[in-house]
Amino acid sequence: MEKNAVPYKKTVFVCVNERPPDGPPCCCGRGSVGLHAELKARVKALGLGRVIRVSKSGCLNQCAQGPNIMVFPDNVWYSGVTEGDLDTILGDIVGGVTAG
Repeated sequence: MEKNAVPYKKTVFVCVNERPPDGPPCCCGRGSVGLHAELKARVKALGLGRVIRVSKSGCLNQCAQGPNIMVFPDNVWYSGVTEGDLDTILGDIVGGVTAG
């Protein structure tokens, strides 16, 4: 085993948990897979893929408020996220982060 420093300045977790169609609401059922893909593409387009990691997450146990996105080490939680919110979220994430 090796112990290393985290290679990213920020890690963004987008819940993509999927439940059966007849079950309770879930982030996936509210479009979180598309939000993850779009956010990841935007980070890459900005040339920040080496400093910001956009990752899929399993259930974050806040399904009723989803889609949910968590940002570390900022300790910020976004809920009820829509594609229209991604510019604001990305601005918050990128704030103070530079490529390299």
